[in-house]
Amino acid sequence: MSSLRPASAASSTPAWRWLFPLAALHAALLVPLSLLSLYHPGGVALLASPASHGRELMFGFALAVIAGYLLGPLPPRRLQALVALWLLARLGGLVWPGAVPVTLADAGFALLVAWHLVPRFLAAKKWRNRVLSPLLGLLCLLAVVTLTWRHLGPMPTTAPLMHQSVLWLVLLMVFMGGRVLAPAVNGHLMASRRQAGAGVQPHLEAALILLLGVTPLLMLWPPLRPLAAVPAMAAGLLVLLRLWRWRPWACRRRHDLLGLMLGYAWLGIGLLLLARAWWQQPHASATLHAFTIGALGTLASGIMLRQAILRAKARPEAEPLLLPLALLFCLAAVLRLLALEAGQHWLALLWGSALAWSLAWGLAAMRLLHWSRRMVNRGTARAMADSEGRRGQAEEEVLRQGWRR
Repeated sequence: MSSLRPASAASSTPAWRWLFPLAALHAALLVPLSLLSLYHPGGVALLASPASHGRELMFGFALAVIAGYLLGPLPPRRLQALVALWLLARLGGLVWPGAVPVTLADAGFALLVAWHLVPRFLAAKKWRNRVLSPLLGLLCLLAVVTLTWRHLGPMPTTAPLMHQSVLWLVLLMVFMGGRVLAPAVNGHLMASRRQAGAGVQPHLEAALILLLGVTPLLMLWPPLRPLAAVPAMAAGLLVLLRLWRWRPWACRRRHDLLGLMLGYAWLGIGLLLLARAWWQQPHASATLHAFTIGALGTLASGIMLRQAILRAKARPEAEPLLLPLALLFCLAAVLRLLALEAGQHWLALLWGSALAWSLAWGLAAMRLLHWSRRMVNRGTARAMADSEGRRGQAEEEVLRQGWRR
């Protein structure tokens, strides 16, 4: 059995090695193209409405990041099929969004991701972990359902479905962000101070799952949205309390952890802003950018780079760009949130936000490619060393047998 392990490992490729750099490049180009399409003549038809722009960010970019992080190693042909579907959906959508092959590729990517991930988490022992299964399934289902917009046009359900998608993504980010931050902070505190950290905080996590599971259901009916503000506000306060218990001040020398904590803080801030928006009934859709820019940009880039760095057997705290990337995403989020009340300067603020976002993802893509190459080089060197070692052992065995004769 042990002789099969190297072959099995060699025949699989981590999904993130392809999906992470592609998703980063896609994100860097998506927002400027969206602004050109929304507010300037001659843009891309796929991105010519806020709902279409939001759908591409959610199910083109975010779903690729989720797949890259959770899928793990895949056989080369299966990974190639997944990447090919994603590329056909993204590039084909820019040229001919209404084409049936493009729509089928987009749906196929989401369904293939669901087919791999949904059964995996059904087997979890704790109910908090099993929540991932229906949550991922729901996000993939929304990715397929929202494709109908390309053929049927805008409908009364368009904006509510996008709001639903973002809120379910918030629940996923709260859960996954906590599962990344808790052990990382604990490891740092044990190594630097010989102190245990707060950990996952399971009671807080359970409360957050319940509150964030109820919130999207309440906001479906407009008269109930002021009531939905209550669990949203409670969840925002609990997110910030959970972050406080991780003791950010004790991690001030770990810029990689501070960057992730900034992203997690955006989840709490966004929930409080959303609760206020629902209570006062202003433009709630603008508030969602606290999640899609501040939280998603900061958390996704930090987790993606952290994964690549760790797989290259390096130390995330040595990556100089992690905190600057987080600050760029924070700048992009603040500019986007201010644009609504900026009067005649609103478009300049939108472009400033877009440029900060694109610069951050361009830098992230560059570093992801760097760390991916380092991992490949280390793997090649290790394979060559193992081959030389086996050859030397064979030669020693031949000499030993000859000596015995």
